[in-house]
Amino acid sequence: MVLPTPALAIETRGLSKLFGGVPAVDGIDLAVPVGATYGFLGPNGSGKTTTIRVLLGLLSPTAGSWALLGEAMPERGMATLPRVGALVEGPAFYPWLSGHDNLARIDAMGPDGQSSTREARIGEALARVGLGAAAKKKYKAYSLGMRQRLGLASALLRPRQLLVLDEPTNGMDPQGTREIRHLIRQLGEEGSTVFVSSHLLSEIEQVCSHVGVMHRGKLLMQGMLEELRASAVPKLRVEVDDPARAGELLARLGMADVAREGNQVVGSLNGLAPEDCCRHLVEAGIGVRMLIREQRSLEDAFVALTGEGFNVAG
Repeated sequence: MVLPTPALAIETRGLSKLFGGVPAVDGIDLAVPVGATYGFLGPNGSGKTTTIRVLLGLLSPTAGSWALLGEAMPERGMATLPRVGALVEGPAFYPWLSGHDNLARIDAMGPDGQSSTREARIGEALARVGLGAAAKKKYKAYSLGMRQRLGLASALLRPRQLLVLDEPTNGMDPQGTREIRHLIRQLGEEGSTVFVSSHLLSEIEQVCSHVGVMHRGKLLMQGMLEELRASAVPKLRVEVDDPARAGELLARLGMADVAREGNQVVGSLNGLAPEDCCRHLVEAGIGVRMLIREQRSLEDAFVALTGEGFNVAG
């Protein structure tokens, strides 16, 4: 059993889930601070959804333990889960009911009644996800993006200390994606801890304060977003009058991954100072027309961690 850390909204220790002896989640130790907007980042098939299903009690782990909101799970699930809102892959609703009526059914199953405020809460939840005009439309007529919005609305029916969102912008057009990103930021600003999984780097970069990187069932790293960015070595890009000589000189100085792009030379600084590189080039008689230090992106950091490419924007 996890002895929960009060400052953590989600905490796991050695959490594992095997299917047929194959680990989908392999001994991960999550630490999601209270009040964080935490991006659970990884390509499809990396174990994100399996982890979420275990956290919410939808799957039993093969090994390890976890706590939500300072409460050991699953022992304290009945008391804890009403404080957790969730959108899990492929939310299910009654197809013949409207969006409004589906939410009414879900709200009626809540443990604390509150029927007198139901209509107001449903209206507010639908408005927040942009479904106010489609409230009376049958669910079977909803697009994939609208279904995702309704799933998110169901998670917002009541105040939640923790929101667990699995690929919340799946199936949405660019405008819908922007709206949900804004809503996630707003929820974080209102005090909720938001745990959002995604295979899209741009989504995580725009809304999250913390990030954890999953790859083949393992949690490779976690921490503040800026810490992950900083883990990637910055690049230097120079435009010169003799790129062949410049590339050879910079490689001798210790620059890594040196490559030519027309009249430009690009490489990883690898601890070198840009001003020193410039000085050596000039002293060698190479004309420098442009010199730029480029901070590596979140994509670069992911590639450095995994050795593989990644889905940047969809």
